[in-house]
Amino acid sequence: MVCLNRLVTADTQKVVAARREIAASAERIFELIADPARQPGWDGNENLAEAPAGQRVRGTGEVFTMRITQGGTRHNHVVEFEEGRRIAWRPSEPGQEPPGHLWRWELEPAGDSRTRVTHTYDWSRLTDQKRLVRARATTADKLRASLDKLAELAESVQD
Repeated sequence: MVCLNRLVTADTQKVVAARREIAASAERIFELIADPARQPGWDGNENLAEAPAGQRVRGTGEVFTMRITQGGTRHNHVVEFEEGRRIAWRPSEPGQEPPGHLWRWELEPAGDSRTRVTHTYDWSRLTDQKRLVRARATTADKLRASLDKLAELAESVQD
C-alpha cells in the first residue's frame, strides 16, 4: 500500500514527502540507502549515475561522493543519522557549501519484516537560484518512484 503525503509550508510545497510500507526489515532497507553505490539502483528521480564503492555512511559529518546523470559530481554532507532509522544529507558541488536542500529517509518498523519508509525532499532553504527549476520538479510522485524501486530491491532479498 502506498500513501503519498505532500507537506505544505508557508513557502508553498517546498517540503515534499512520500511514504510506503515495504515488506523487508528496516536494517535491509537502510543498507540500500546508506551505501551510496546502491543508490542509483533505486533513484526514481533519475539523477544519480554512480558512486564509488566503500562509502557506506556511518554517522553525521561524513561526506559521500556521487556522480549525477548530468555529468557533474556532488558531495553529500550527512546532517542526520541514526543507524537503521534515519539518514539525511545536503548535496553540494565539490568544494562548495551546500546550497540548502535536503534529502531525508526515515524508517519505522511496522511488524515482522515490514517497515514504513518516508522519503522527504526539503528545499525550503535553497539559496541557489539555478537549482529552483529542478527543485520544483521534484514531486511526491518522483519520491514515490524511488520508494517503489527501493521496495523492489529490498523485497527481492530476504534477511
